Amino acid sequence: MGSFEQNNIEELDALIIGAGFAGVYQLKKLREEGYKVKLVEAGSNYGGIWYWNRYPGARVDSHAPHYQFSDPELWKNFHWKQRFPDHKELRAYFEFVAEKWDLRKDTYFDTYIASATWDETEYKWIIKATDGRIFKTTFFLPHTGIAASRAYPDWKGIKSYKGMMVHSSYWPHDEPDLKGKKIAVVGTGSTGVQLSHAISEEAGELVVFQRTPALPLYMRQVDYADDEEPIPKESLDEFFKSCVKGYWGFDFGFIEKSTFDDDEAKRRANYEALWQAGDFTYWLGTYTDMLFSEEANHEAYKFWREKTRARLNSPRLQELLAPQKQPYPFGCKRVPLERGYYEMFNKPNVHLVDVNETPVLEVTETGIRTTEKEWDFDIIILATGFDAVTGGLTTIDIRGIANQSLKEKFQQHGPTTYCGISVAGFPNMFFSGGPQAPTAFCNGPTCAELQGNWIADCMNRLRDAGLSSIVADEASEKAWIEHVESVANASLLPKAKGWYMGDGIPGKPRRSQMYLGGVPNYHAKLSNCAASGYKGFHFEGLKGITA
Repeated sequence: MGSFEQNNIEELDALIIGAGFAGVYQLKKLREEGYKVKLVEAGSNYGGIWYWNRYPGARVDSHAPHYQFSDPELWKNFHWKQRFPDHKELRAYFEFVAEKWDLRKDTYFDTYIASATWDETEYKWIIKATDGRIFKTTFFLPHTGIAASRAYPDWKGIKSYKGMMVHSSYWPHDEPDLKGKKIAVVGTGSTGVQLSHAISEEAGELVVFQRTPALPLYMRQVDYADDEEPIPKESLDEFFKSCVKGYWGFDFGFIEKSTFDDDEAKRRANYEALWQAGDFTYWLGTYTDMLFSEEANHEAYKFWREKTRARLNSPRLQELLAPQKQPYPFGCKRVPLERGYYEMFNKPNVHLVDVNETPVLEVTETGIRTTEKEWDFDIIILATGFDAVTGGLTTIDIRGIANQSLKEKFQQHGPTTYCGISVAGFPNMFFSGGPQAPTAFCNGPTCAELQGNWIADCMNRLRDAGLSSIVADEASEKAWIEHVESVANASLLPKAKGWYMGDGIPGKPRRSQMYLGGVPNYHAKLSNCAASGYKGFHFEGLKGITA
């Protein structure tokens, strides 16, 4: 967009933060409804996390055609080249969407929001960017997503390192020369798994630092010819309708029986079929009790362990990467997909450091010193993740009624929301892909559309009734939190230490950040809330109307 005069106040109906799936869809939807709306984005183009994630090996692990919008004007005219598109293809898709939906005229890139304050006299949000721009808006929609705030290890001496050190999500746009280099990858989450394997093809020496083993699944990649599609385009209309009805926002869900309803032979046959699919179905399309019963979960782990150990040459690697004793419930930490990750460790130039066996003592000018030895590196890559789900919200100084700080509220209680879309005490503020919604247990575009439509309908309700604000009740928020926690505690999710539970960030309270009750139940909750006149919220308006 063109230049914006410093210190002017731009008045809007809504300001959206974030140019990923949620923000992009919200902009399109609100413009269709006649609102004066702008989108601001810290990056220099569309894509959300896919603008930033451009490290070697970065690709989505939701298989085509799931990971796209349901708008026929888009899917009729876009061809996916791979079953699991890489970061370049995903950015190309967002470019295509931006052109088709004419988004650029209402987007400000390279814009960081510093603060957002609710003005109780005007019923408006006053939002300030770090460059001095100010927005005054009725609705504040921070669609910041689950991966907007990077996490870094607190290792001694980390600033003393003289080589190249980079967080995986800040990968340089000018690709660095990795050929023959000594490279460290710190972290074995989804990013670490993808990154390590890709880098191992070029590095002279690669050392992977692991605290907890990932439990990834085999990815069955497919390259599509120009005349090939994941499924026929004439079937896509019904396909996207089925995704909204799917437990995870996909067109598949659990097998409608429990693990031990089948005998061992039938069970193994089912596991093998799910495994050969080469996607998330071994995780999310399996028996109904896999995420809820320790015995059922262990059966799934045993099969995974058997498959994985067969790919590793050394007993040490087998025990570190696929332990005989199950390290945590399978599927209760993010499950990556991989192609060749385990075989990589069989190479003589690839090493695995278990920081439980040999902890890191410090970072030196030339590398990383553990209790075992000092490793020298040309490049250290930090695949150490994010202050997931809430970090994008709490990095902004958001203040609601009576100047209440969102960050302080979350620090004191953990994430507190009503319906995973709003927070008591913060009027006219809604978000998609946030805490206590399906979020990481939902196909991203599916929930972006579902939540974006609900937010637009809610805004229409206020506009039609002449109301100025809507805010969640404290009691309703408390009831939703209790429901989210009860569903999580009925599962095995709390038994794993990971970002689903808010672990890994010092001082962050441990609480389920995900609603595990499934997309249809979540959709029904939102629909029932709207149908009941937005029960759980209260309104204030220029006409003095309350509801």
